[in-house]
Amino acid sequence: MNTAPKELRLAMLGMIAGNGHPYSWSGIVNGYNPIEMAKGPYPGITSYMGKQPLESVRIPGARVTHIWTDDPSDAPKVAAASLIPNIVRAPENVIGQVDAVVIATDDGEDHVRRARPFIEAHLPLFIDKPLATNLADLQQFVRWHQEGGIMLSTSGMRYAPEMQLNVEQRAHLGELRWITSFTCKTWERYGIHALEAVEPLLGPGFIAVQAHSDAGGDVMHLTHRSGVRLSIGAVHDAVGSFGAVHLYGTKGDLALKLSDTYNAFRSQLVAFIDMLHTGARPLPFEETVELMAVLIAGIRSREQGGRPIFIADILAQLVP
Repeated sequence: MNTAPKELRLAMLGMIAGNGHPYSWSGIVNGYNPIEMAKGPYPGITSYMGKQPLESVRIPGARVTHIWTDDPSDAPKVAAASLIPNIVRAPENVIGQVDAVVIATDDGEDHVRRARPFIEAHLPLFIDKPLATNLADLQQFVRWHQEGGIMLSTSGMRYAPEMQLNVEQRAHLGELRWITSFTCKTWERYGIHALEAVEPLLGPGFIAVQAHSDAGGDVMHLTHRSGVRLSIGAVHDAVGSFGAVHLYGTKGDLALKLSDTYNAFRSQLVAFIDMLHTGARPLPFEETVELMAVLIAGIRSREQGGRPIFIADILAQLVP
């Protein structure tokens, strides 16, 4: 008897400037054509994909079968690079043709619009981070979740091998007291990377956010119910420092740095595919909601001149 799980058909939808996930995520799932991938606009993807034996790049149990991009001229390039057999003229055309949808854009202000047709069609969704960066959109996702919609939205930093502490590292640190975590670009678009790199160490329970901002970016100071303090930096042009984390404990400190992008993304995609096969979520939806509330609180604090914003006040505004 064949006990292998059904191969799930995935649609990869959306592509905006500065985000090459349609290339990379599709290639990690399907395998890829190195010559065509190298023609794409993201040399970093070619670099980290090329470090893997070509025959090993594939996730069993799923295949990206359909692609749609905001600019129609991008879709054939992604399809050729990442071995996607079907290009569609409109995202809604995948309904009835696939088992789940990946929304591959990191514009948290536009995810409700992009997700709506597929939620209404009862298709499970993976939505690129951040899920939502304003309260009204977060409320809509909460409502869809309560109505039975299946959604997952995470950063690959949650799964980065370098961020998974072993027993020796934990013993070296002792009890955590302060964490710094860093990202380039903006708090709205990339702050979730810095947050999800360290949130699994603490779990939910963020209390407040206070922004220290200027034209070059933000440093967000966070408090957590554990007593640990966090400083989350989002400095627009500091690309080379992306993925840097420093942990400070009662016994020692530890510097961490993302270097294995491929396996961070692969583990993130495997978590979604496993969820589709088993129905078991890799983390509670409420945990994602809290992280979005942290992002929103940071935006509000910046807009209000650095006034501390309490996460409970944001969450209280989400109507049950």
